[in-house]
Amino acid sequence: MNKVVTIGSPARSRNHWLWIGLPLAALAIAVAWIIAVNPLQGLSNGAPAVEKLTFERVVLDTSGLHLLVRAGGAEPMTIAQVQVDGAYWQFTQDPPGTIARASTAWINLPFPWVLGETHTVNLVTNSGITFEHLIEVAVPTPTATAGQLKLQGLVGIIVGVLPVAIGLMFYPALRGVGQSGMNFLLALTIGLLAFLLVDTIEESFDLVVTAAAVFQGPVMVVLAGLASFLVLMAIGRRRGTPTGLALATYIALGIGLHNLGEGLAIGAAFVAGSASLGTFLVLGFALHNITEGIGIAAPILKERPPLWTFAGLTLLAGGPAVLGMWLGSLAYAPQWSALALAIGAGAILQVIVEVGAYLMRRNQKGLDTFFTPPVMGGLAAGVAFMYATAAFIKV
Repeated sequence: MNKVVTIGSPARSRNHWLWIGLPLAALAIAVAWIIAVNPLQGLSNGAPAVEKLTFERVVLDTSGLHLLVRAGGAEPMTIAQVQVDGAYWQFTQDPPGTIARASTAWINLPFPWVLGETHTVNLVTNSGITFEHLIEVAVPTPTATAGQLKLQGLVGIIVGVLPVAIGLMFYPALRGVGQSGMNFLLALTIGLLAFLLVDTIEESFDLVVTAAAVFQGPVMVVLAGLASFLVLMAIGRRRGTPTGLALATYIALGIGLHNLGEGLAIGAAFVAGSASLGTFLVLGFALHNITEGIGIAAPILKERPPLWTFAGLTLLAGGPAVLGMWLGSLAYAPQWSALALAIGAGAILQVIVEVGAYLMRRNQKGLDTFFTPPVMGGLAAGVAFMYATAAFIKV
């Protein structure tokens, strides 16, 4: 009598796991054999392994220079000598010894750097390859003191929280706009978000150029942005298409993630000495971000949310600028800043799609909505205002 194996039976379940385990076991054996035998060794022509080194962070303090470097070559590498401004200096390495692929190490130099001067550091490996890093303006690296964090937090509030709050203060004045006015404001939101999207993508690709190759910078940016977009779209649509306060919240979230990346860039620039906390620069950032508050308010003009809702939206959109300032000045690394910006780009794209869909539903004209005068005017005004005010903050 033939034995029948039914779906869900123990025998079928065992066969299922067997056919999963066999390929995995074969893969593990193959990997172990390749590592142990190294069959490609016979193809080597004796040339030294390709070495790559990335400078991720430089700290200047009273004890000298401290450089965080990451190895990116195919083989472990050893730092043999260090030059500063053409002269060799004694150094210590933490952890000592060879630096494994994709690993980091701190190079510590008791070098008497000069405030405001330019210094050139060269790391020489045991194979004779030299890696150069330029310190354009030598300034002390901020430490995590209460006073320093308070000052950076104040700057973050001025460039992030304050302008969003001012933009939301236009809410009562905007509530009386008619259909054309609403179309203009929603299109204005799409325009400013479109500028932020392009600006964020550009900044993220600029950053990954300086990151270690092991992170596959451009691919990481694209995948992180796409994943952020898809995840937020799935969350936003789980209960239908977002409107009203839900849509305003997503706009605030997208802007907040952008402001996080913006804060990272500002904090890193101040540490590197490539920017100053001038009044002109701070006012430029504030002016640049005021429109963001108007964009957040646009979807809720027909509602009457409580005051705490406006406070929450303000913190969601502007608060990340404070966090970005702290992280950028204390724990900056180009790949993580690029990742944050990529996630922000995906969030902004999700908001553009949702606001565009909301605008089309309101007018019931499909894509023809975008070719009406109020919408075209709003799109142009949003992009133009963001572009014009961006000139104040480019350093």
